[in-house]
Amino acid sequence: MSDLNATFEAAVANSKNLAERPDNPTLLKIYALYKQATAGDNADKKPSFSDVVGRAKWEAWEKLKGTEADAAKQLYIDLITELS
Repeated sequence: MSDLNATFEAAVANSKNLAERPDNPTLLKIYALYKQATAGDNADKKPSFSDVVGRAKWEAWEKLKGTEADAAKQLYIDLITELS
């Protein structure tokens, strides 16, 4: 399990050094997978309609509800590897 955590931390570091900035849907997926992997299921209050960015992030994270932390970490690693 520590191998997964080390690989996840490396992927987090690599995500900051991608050659190209991912499109918005991909950025939302990266954000949501990171939050699910590190914080678990979304328990935050849903942002108002006027907070467009916050609401998009909240909804992306909410879609991953029930995903195990290790599974989210692996999906995050796979996505960052694909983008690198």
